[in-house]
Amino acid sequence: MADTFDIIVIGAGIAGASIAAHLAETKRVLILEMEDRPGFHTTGRSAATFEPNYGPPPMLAFTRASNMFFTNPPQGFTDGPLLVPRSSLFFEAEGQENFTKNLLASGSGLEELSEVQARKLFPILREGYAKRTFLDPHTGDLDVDLLHRGYLKLFKARGGQLLNSAAAETILRQGHVWEVISPQGIFEADILVNAAGAWGDAVAAKAGVKPIGLQPKRRSIGVIPVEGIPGVASFPMVTDVGETWYAKPQSGKMMVSSADATPVDPHDAYADDMAIAEGIERLMNATTIEVNNLHHSWGGLRTFAPDGAPVIGFDPSTEGFFWLVGQGGYGIQSAPALSRTAAAMVLGEKPPQDVRDAGLVLAEILPDRF
Repeated sequence: MADTFDIIVIGAGIAGASIAAHLAETKRVLILEMEDRPGFHTTGRSAATFEPNYGPPPMLAFTRASNMFFTNPPQGFTDGPLLVPRSSLFFEAEGQENFTKNLLASGSGLEELSEVQARKLFPILREGYAKRTFLDPHTGDLDVDLLHRGYLKLFKARGGQLLNSAAAETILRQGHVWEVISPQGIFEADILVNAAGAWGDAVAAKAGVKPIGLQPKRRSIGVIPVEGIPGVASFPMVTDVGETWYAKPQSGKMMVSSADATPVDPHDAYADDMAIAEGIERLMNATTIEVNNLHHSWGGLRTFAPDGAPVIGFDPSTEGFFWLVGQGGYGIQSAPALSRTAAAMVLGEKPPQDVRDAGLVLAEILPDRF
């Protein structure tokens, strides 16, 4: 006999954990996670950065509306800071004028710096590399683990149930109820929330729902030693406006990426050696640093809908099937506001006023746009 819940959430990454924490306040909620621990894939491999000028319009709204949560989380949510300020520098390299126009059109709070000013913040900047430089003083480092654990703790405190190693092997629609068969048992609910990340279309197909056309893209990140360079820990995050590389300090070393976005099938991602090498080469072109070895590396998946915006809302043709996918590379920094919005929509309510005030246009995230 099946165990009955009001809502079943597929996936215990940041998307599933955060929406479930909100829904559990008034509903009986179950999270089914296919891996043996939550956050194994995209959530656990984030670059952990808060950038309010990064992402498509809906993600800009969600990110900006999340800032208050990161700087002043609810009492008891976490035992440490979620956000540590770290400014960002955007460099316009040769031939990137159009990317600068895009940045200035969508960004806010940016300040243009001279090369001398930029080098005071980032002393290893190579002379002549940056044609223009822009400072965003409102960015920072996010503690992804604290954020994720905070939502899971809140979820459980509200009576939610999480099952690991519980892949949704079969999903059936029985009248007005969803039945999910997993290695951990059979479960029923009126509403099924698809927060399966890179596996979102696969979950939809099992449920007999038309896939969105989600595309996972691999991102490779390397960590390099930087001995002999004073003040590295206080360096800003740095990137070019064309997003061909970025770097930031990490635990006395420096994290670097070529910002690769290689289309792949859903899988346990690993770093691509060529992408890591390209990122290091671009870093050396932009700075005076010499890189002779790699400390370690990792890879992660960033999953996008065809138009690059997230997909949030009930499927237009299948009752009780709620999409929460396609957060791309912006899911962590947008999670507080995005999860509040998604939870409200599951409950048949309007998105929160502060998120709408931040610029959210509902039509840009609904699944009926495909």
